[in-house]
Amino acid sequence: MYREAVGRLLHRVAETDAYHRAGIVAIDTTEDDPFTGDRTGHEAEIIGTKDGEYAYQWTTIHLVGNAVPIILDARPVRKGDSRVEIVRDLLDSAQEYVLIDNVLMDREFDSQQILEEIDRRGLRYVVPKRMQTSEKAQAKRLLKWKQDRYVSDRNLLLNDDERHKTTLVYRRRDNSERTDYRQYSVFMTNGDPRLLREYAYRWEIESGYKSVKRFMAATTSKNFVLRFFYFAFACLLYSIWRAVDLLVQVEVTDEYERSPVVTANTVLTLLKQTGIG
Repeated sequence: MYREAVGRLLHRVAETDAYHRAGIVAIDTTEDDPFTGDRTGHEAEIIGTKDGEYAYQWTTIHLVGNAVPIILDARPVRKGDSRVEIVRDLLDSAQEYVLIDNVLMDREFDSQQILEEIDRRGLRYVVPKRMQTSEKAQAKRLLKWKQDRYVSDRNLLLNDDERHKTTLVYRRRDNSERTDYRQYSVFMTNGDPRLLREYAYRWEIESGYKSVKRFMAATTSKNFVLRFFYFAFACLLYSIWRAVDLLVQVEVTDEYERSPVVTANTVLTLLKQTGIG
């Protein structure tokens, strides 16, 4: 149902010249409010977070960059779910509606199998790499040499007979408070290293999550289906808001600026009047 709704929404905004059908997507995972009650019977759904808490978790794929920031798809995360299956599912649905050039992801998607899946589709990716022994050693050398950037090729092991070729880009962070090798970040890409300039777009997904939570209904229910429905419906309302904003801007000025001129509260009020919200 969500995918069908997004398809209709994209069809509507595609009637304007301001809509970019090809572009950049970001994939990330967000957490519901931390759960502090009894998880008995729900351990596979209310799973541990990186902060040591427990919460329902959802993964989404967003249009970012110059495109209207619509959430193309959302799916739940349960204990035992494979991240490569999650990414495959999200890309399958997203590619039904838009042409994707680049995929931006967080460090949690640092997986050889995920990178191979994206590369196999003919897409380019940018993802931070967890620093292991060899990366730490290289960062220490770069610090000693006072070098801000370094690029090298790497073959990642997929199985006994196959490897995934990627490029590692070391980049020294500006104004870092660190004084050791942790001044450096390491990124992986299968495209031109200059793609790293686009990685800043990934942060749009974080601001998107903050806005989505404004549209979410409050509940104390442990029902997994209800929880996911509330999140997915909020994602849809957010996407409707951003699409309406694009349509209004184009109607008034014939141009589209990503900073919205229509407020979320205005759209919520209109939706309530139609009986949707």
